[in-house]
Amino acid sequence: MQPVDAAVLKNAGKVLAVHLSYHSRAAQRGRIPATPSYFMKASSSLSLSGGTVERPAGTELLAFEGEVALVIGKPARRVGLDEAWSYVGAVTASNDLGVYDIKYADKGSNIRSKSGDGFTPVGPALIPAELVDPAGLRIRTWVNGGLVQEDTTDALIFPFAQIVADLSQLMTLEPGDIILTGTPAGSSVIVPGDVVEVEVDTVPREGSIGLSSGRLTTTVTQGEEPFADFGDLPKVTDKDREEAYGSAEAAGLEPQAPVLTEELKAKLASVATATISAALRKRGLNNVSIDGLQPTKTGRKVIGTARTLRYVPNREDLFKTHGGGYNAQKRIIDALNEGDVLVMEARGEKGAGTLGDILALRAQVRGAAGVITDGGVRDLSAVAGLDIPAFYSNAHPAVLGRKHVPWDTDVTVACGGTTVQPGDIIVADEDGILVLPPSLAEEVADEAVEQERQDAFVFEMVKEGHKVDGLFPMNAKWLAKYREWVAARGEQ
Repeated sequence: MQPVDAAVLKNAGKVLAVHLSYHSRAAQRGRIPATPSYFMKASSSLSLSGGTVERPAGTELLAFEGEVALVIGKPARRVGLDEAWSYVGAVTASNDLGVYDIKYADKGSNIRSKSGDGFTPVGPALIPAELVDPAGLRIRTWVNGGLVQEDTTDALIFPFAQIVADLSQLMTLEPGDIILTGTPAGSSVIVPGDVVEVEVDTVPREGSIGLSSGRLTTTVTQGEEPFADFGDLPKVTDKDREEAYGSAEAAGLEPQAPVLTEELKAKLASVATATISAALRKRGLNNVSIDGLQPTKTGRKVIGTARTLRYVPNREDLFKTHGGGYNAQKRIIDALNEGDVLVMEARGEKGAGTLGDILALRAQVRGAAGVITDGGVRDLSAVAGLDIPAFYSNAHPAVLGRKHVPWDTDVTVACGGTTVQPGDIIVADEDGILVLPPSLAEEVADEAVEQERQDAFVFEMVKEGHKVDGLFPMNAKWLAKYREWVAARGEQ
């Protein structure tokens, strides 16, 4: 195999990179993109195996990203998916290094945070593209001898052919151009003295010939020249640290406490939906109920955090580009977490299904607390037979393509006459579906618990024969008796 040498670097007119392309990395970031997006790195950032990379003076968050690099073999312009791989000449290992301390200044371009000298080592050897299955490659990264990243290209969100074809729509990919295809989970921060190694090889299979790029080796050094004050200076936030290290825990940060704690969930579960509605109404929130839907389960209260999916009216050309394959509907289902409630905006359109048994089962397996749609449900008996509760407008046998295009996820939506934002707290049962703003959830729950305790006292007094005048609502005399009643029960 041909070694990656200075000539290879010189021939690289462009260095293009994909933001998110592996499912494992997308899960860390909390979003699965619908289409690939890109940034560019300076060709002067390219370096060879065995070299060094400088952590700039005054920075702390230099991070590695082991990636498969594609080297274009012949000019590609407006190539199709079926032929795109034939324009790749070789693959090799790469390390998409970047410094998060200056990322804020790039406004999404990554031009400074990712283009430092030595920030794109590649090599040490080229694997001929015609000898490999693009879905059968493995990427591994080691830091100081310890394996920290390992994934295979069959876990890509976007196959290599799609990346090449997509980029070629607007620009000519020239021989020697390098495409960095994204990193899997496991990327983190490195410090001076660390040695990072990246290898791309074919997935070991019985009877196959193993091909490898060899280990791409880079040593981190400490820069001495500070940033000048005529440009943006390094600065970091806890969010930067969390992203650079891969998680709050890895960064040594306290993870952000969830709004919907188990204690809050228990309070909301203990009170009637009507009581919560009254507490919201007192705060001027009258339009917080999702109306006109029916549940697949009765006697079950659903309490969870909203995730959202928006459908737009079907247009045949848009359905071709957004409706098939791994569309927004499938992406959000796969991204649901324990306790999430998926809320679908279907515009109240009842002429097609927006949920079926397979995706409802997937939501259940992911641990979702429920699914809400103001559209139709297919396979209703099968959906109703699952453990996960669903709320829907009607049953309909047609697939969603008859009326809908699954468009985007985790955005503000309208469902059943009210607005739902990602992160809102959903409380639903057969009596209704309420949307609680997270900032009010705790005080609303406390008030609802207190209101139901007062109602229990009033009910008991009426049962004993007392008239409701002065008792419902309670005057000062009855309030005093209520407090005595609470104290006698050992409650606060």
